[in-house]
Amino acid sequence: MTSIGIAGAGISGLHLGLYLQQRDVPVTIYTDRTAEQLANGQLLNTVGHHHHTLERERALGIDHWDAAEYGYGVHHHTVVGVAPEPLRFRGDFEHPSLVIDYRLYLPQLMQDFEQRGGTIVIRQIDPAAVEQISRCHDLVVVAAGRGFSGMFSPIAAKSPYSRPQRRLSAGIYDGVRYPDPVGVSLHISAGHGELIELPITCRHGRATALLFENIPEGDTEVLADIRYEHDPGAFNRTVLEKLERHYPSAFERVEHSSFGLTGPSDILQGGLTPVVREDYVRLGSGRYAVAMGDAHCVADPINGQGANSASYSAAVIGQAIVEDYALDEQFCQRVARERQAFVYGVSDWTNLMLNPEPHLLELIGVMSQHKPVCDAFTQNFNHPDRQWDALATPERTAAFIARHSPQTAAAVG
Repeated sequence: MTSIGIAGAGISGLHLGLYLQQRDVPVTIYTDRTAEQLANGQLLNTVGHHHHTLERERALGIDHWDAAEYGYGVHHHTVVGVAPEPLRFRGDFEHPSLVIDYRLYLPQLMQDFEQRGGTIVIRQIDPAAVEQISRCHDLVVVAAGRGFSGMFSPIAAKSPYSRPQRRLSAGIYDGVRYPDPVGVSLHISAGHGELIELPITCRHGRATALLFENIPEGDTEVLADIRYEHDPGAFNRTVLEKLERHYPSAFERVEHSSFGLTGPSDILQGGLTPVVREDYVRLGSGRYAVAMGDAHCVADPINGQGANSASYSAAVIGQAIVEDYALDEQFCQRVARERQAFVYGVSDWTNLMLNPEPHLLELIGVMSQHKPVCDAFTQNFNHPDRQWDALATPERTAAFIARHSPQTAAAVG
């Protein structure tokens, strides 16, 4: 029987493992951290799962958090610095999305996989390990995020940056009231960065995740450097100062007496260099390794698409494994072809948001005045390939506006 090895136990590795397990395909997951280490470790991300990802979770029987109870259904937008007063507007989803702390999520999925008879092997994961693993399996899927830059080469046309475009500070905070209705708030401070404010379910219960996307040398960049453990009070005061100056619609919901980071392990600072890598490589064993998740595409979290893209990629690979005749180079090319529009859409759209062109800024202005356009933009968080189709050129963006608000398009024209 076909045997699959998965290197990495993030969302893509676990979704693929559970998918194959459902279909009686022998699969082993290899990872360098136990469920307990993940549960007790540092914050991993603050990503939201959109409807298409939640639908896959339901099909896999791992929908442990009901989006109707824990999720959200809107995006609240605030843009500062482009008009005399902040622009405030809202877009609605057709179906709710959900934010779960991965220190809850990943250990639960590891438990699900093992309780259903799956094997998780704890060992070092690197290119040498993949070569070794490949001698025990017909295919290795690499879902580990670090250490594989030499195995899967960057695709130059899809990897325009040599350094991070934002310096990041993601943390979980008490003392921030949710907006009404509950939703993710997307804030822009022109020239300084963005704030993504998310209702998160974590080990403390319900809280607020603040992901600061700081433009290098902007006024908020200090948030990527200041260390909570050195002086928690100074850290929280600095965050409040930047909220007040740059993100007023978040600051006005702060309860000052209770505001603060929930703990020293609930902060993640750093930066990601966006990159798309080659889909597969032939190993010394003669078998193939397919890149998935962060091994394949690293996107800045400004759009919250990384985990959703990884889950989608796992579904494409899983279906191809079940349906195809052989796990050869033609199989690898099929995977590359079938996931390309979605994964490239994530990368191209994200890179545009990091360095917006004039037509994107014009679209933001239209969305602030015409909710049908904003609703369509919001719904496309489920469809990054469609979002990129709408944003790739000024002409396409004008057509997107015309489709969703013909009267607005006529006025703009």
